[in-house]
Amino acid sequence: DVSPVVAGLIGATVLVVSVSVTVFVWTCCHQQAEKKHKTPPYKFIHMLKGISIYPETLSNKKKINRVRRDKNGAAKEAARGNLLVDAAESGLAGSDKAPAAAPRVEQLPIKVDYGDELSPDQSLTPGGSKTSSPSSPGDDVMLGDLTFSVDYNFPKKALVVTIQEAHGLPVMDEHTQSSDPYIKMTILPDKRHRVKTRVLRKTLEPVFDETFTFYGIPYSQLQDLVLHFLVLSFDRFSRDDVIGEVMVPLAGVDPSTGKVQLTREILKRNIQKCISRGELQVSLSYQPVAQRMTVVVLKARHLPKMDITGLSADPYVKVNVYYGRKRIAKKKTHVKKCTLNPVFNESFIYDIPVDLLPDISIEFLVIDFDRTTKNEVVGRLILGAHSGSAAGAEHWREVCDSPRKAVAKWHSLSEY
Repeated sequence: DVSPVVAGLIGATVLVVSVSVTVFVWTCCHQQAEKKHKTPPYKFIHMLKGISIYPETLSNKKKINRVRRDKNGAAKEAARGNLLVDAAESGLAGSDKAPAAAPRVEQLPIKVDYGDELSPDQSLTPGGSKTSSPSSPGDDVMLGDLTFSVDYNFPKKALVVTIQEAHGLPVMDEHTQSSDPYIKMTILPDKRHRVKTRVLRKTLEPVFDETFTFYGIPYSQLQDLVLHFLVLSFDRFSRDDVIGEVMVPLAGVDPSTGKVQLTREILKRNIQKCISRGELQVSLSYQPVAQRMTVVVLKARHLPKMDITGLSADPYVKVNVYYGRKRIAKKKTHVKKCTLNPVFNESFIYDIPVDLLPDISIEFLVIDFDRTTKNEVVGRLILGAHSGSAAGAEHWREVCDSPRKAVAKWHSLSEY
């Protein structure tokens, strides 16, 4: 005994609810279908043995798959075939707005014998890397060959580079009589694309089989690009060993008709780079009575453009103090946003006995902070026992010969 009015209202309500649910379900299905068929807006794609990895999305939320090392130094991959991205320094965003902090005092544990874990033939060279041991590559040592392929995807305007394998690599680890090779690849001259393969353990004949696809590169620009492959050997105790490099100008490669496979000899790395890395001004002063070294990072100028847009950089400086080859202190400045000529004016104080000054080195790393990708080292400066330039050695000598006097000088940054 329901009245017609009530029955009509119930029917209308049911009809409205049914239509709303239908429209909602259709909208969800349509959006899902669009996502499946839409071309991913990625800068590059990394493929490892046929597995595609998409490292970043338009939302600027970078998925960083770090290589973690356990207490024994063994590397652990976050996922098989994931893009290896250097972990970014955390806690730096927005720090340039913080008030200037007072000078920080760093007590150095310099009375400890740091030479126990280092082999006698290892020392820090002026370039900042290890000296050549009997197994390190030299002028008369064959460094092996690198095999790779270059292709171009015209519909997607994408350059496809596959790092296949290497042969005849030199022994870099005397204990295992082997190496732990991996490869860093950069597209020059802009250096906007930097990728690297996974580390392969204990082999002189590594097979990488990893493909990197770089979008947004017009075919007309290929003739101006150069592929730079840096072959390294992972070292769990210190900086990785540089085996050599391969430079391939794409002006002599034509991938228009299909994949081009190439094999190039690995050559000794050329430290001298034609691209300027900018300059850094630092001030040093030593107080012999208090036995303290004051380090002031003043400013930098003419830094290269590091952002993907090529517009600016967000630099900060990391200061590492070494006793011999052992790093015993590290500090960093605040990030300066969107500038190629940053002014830092930040000081750090370290307790250093006079008799240990000849064994102290101070390393300055100018780093470009990036919230969405890995931080990149713009350039490096070393002052002290292992200074890499005549100007650096002269600066350190003047500081030691003029106690209580602050000596400030500009220095050209070198390649890291």
